[in-house]
Amino acid sequence: MSTRKPSHAVPSRSPIGIDESELWATANALRGSMDAAEYKHVVLGLIFLKYISDAFEERHAAVLAEWGAEAAEDPDEYTAESIFWVPPEARWARLKAQARQPTVGQLVDDAMAGVERDNPALKDVLPKDYGRPALDKQRLGQLIDMVGNIALGDEAARANDVLGRVYEYFLGQFAGAEGKKGGEFYTPRCVVRLLVEMLEPYSGRVYDPCCGSSGMFVQSVEFIDAHATGNGNGGQARGGISIYGQESNYTTWRLARMNLAIRGIEGQIAHGDSFHNDRHPDLKADFILANPPFNVKDWGGDRLTEDPRWQYGAPPKGNANFAWVQHIVHHLAPTGSAGFVLANGSMSSNQSGEGDIRRNLIEADLVDCMVALPGQLFYSTQIPACLWFLSRDRSRGKLRDRRSEVLFIDARQLGSMADRTHRELTAEDIARIADTYHRWRAGTDGYQDQLGFCRRAPLEEVRRHDHILTPGRYVGAPPAEDDGEPFADKMQRLVARLREQRAEGARLDAAIAGNLESLGFPVSDKDAG
Repeated sequence: MSTRKPSHAVPSRSPIGIDESELWATANALRGSMDAAEYKHVVLGLIFLKYISDAFEERHAAVLAEWGAEAAEDPDEYTAESIFWVPPEARWARLKAQARQPTVGQLVDDAMAGVERDNPALKDVLPKDYGRPALDKQRLGQLIDMVGNIALGDEAARANDVLGRVYEYFLGQFAGAEGKKGGEFYTPRCVVRLLVEMLEPYSGRVYDPCCGSSGMFVQSVEFIDAHATGNGNGGQARGGISIYGQESNYTTWRLARMNLAIRGIEGQIAHGDSFHNDRHPDLKADFILANPPFNVKDWGGDRLTEDPRWQYGAPPKGNANFAWVQHIVHHLAPTGSAGFVLANGSMSSNQSGEGDIRRNLIEADLVDCMVALPGQLFYSTQIPACLWFLSRDRSRGKLRDRRSEVLFIDARQLGSMADRTHRELTAEDIARIADTYHRWRAGTDGYQDQLGFCRRAPLEEVRRHDHILTPGRYVGAPPAEDDGEPFADKMQRLVARLREQRAEGARLDAAIAGNLESLGFPVSDKDAG
């Protein structure tokens, strides 16, 4: 699907027929002085509306041709095909025709309200503040023209997940534009993919207590779709998975709901603080995936000192890391597994009882695997991060008995720079880490320790390290590459270089001393006296 404007020319290399970077450049140019956090909802709301309108119009044309005008205006003809009913006031052709009118903002608000009214699943989800005076209506009209040039929701676009690609690309770009604030709701795709590939949530209840924009859920379903013919889920794609999530930020919660809706994914996504208003109190999940905000100080721990979730020790009031860990453990089913992101400090900190909680988790045989991640993966922080993998029952099912053993993976040297400031894990990196974990869990002959990368350590060794879980302590240093130069030759060459450097240093010292002396500032003690 190519756009109509020459400035949006689509390079042939684009697998979905759209150069997302050019779309972003155009959209960002239309932002003007508007804050990225505010503009995000303007753009993503229009993208969503264009998507459901495309799908509606395609179905509308088919029904009109086969059954006539009356049937084409019957909402049941759309909902039966899992297509959102779009009322007349919300259809894209009408908005595009009015894009240059000063009333376009109110027209968009009316369109969003109409879609919510006629589709209960979208109640209170869509943005409805396009009519506010602060929003430049000329720029809004230009943005409607730009979005209107993209085919997002017809059958061909859905087959290539054009909307999903554009939506997620824009989420990532807004996270970068907003910096720390924006990154809180967006986990880089490569990190989500790694978590999902390692946990393999084929079926069961999947939970994220801080779900942001729902990236974990989207990737879980994509994973199942990609492996639909494999042995893990019996050829079933989505039928066996149930999604539960919670997000405390209201606007981010709306993004999460939209992100699922555009893909036709159903989920129970609640709004509220998971610590103080747990909306899924009785849930015991088969899989938990999460990227909690790092090192949160004001999480209200002083009001939860006797909470039953703190089975392994009361988390410090000034840091929520181990509150998140224990909230996750609390919601795991008896055979459940969890994978989540935390700051590196969680692996070694002994402050305010954190070391005791970590020791109790290890001694309870919950810790399955630790992965040290490379830096610069996240938009929201430069704090180094790691992945924790926990399992309630490590002796179960088709997997081998892994009790009293922890797998450590040091992936800090993996990844490649996507731009000047951000690194990404490649598909090969993800496969290497995930395959190592799977081979270790299954006990197949393919697993072996690799110096500098992975090692399975017995519990006794972890105890000797005071229950510190930093992979670098266990995997060792990677072997130095042999350059083929004989040792004697190398030493002779290095000593010769050292002599040259010392001679050059002496020459520079003499020159500096001479310059200082000519200025009346002798360096030697004799001259100074």
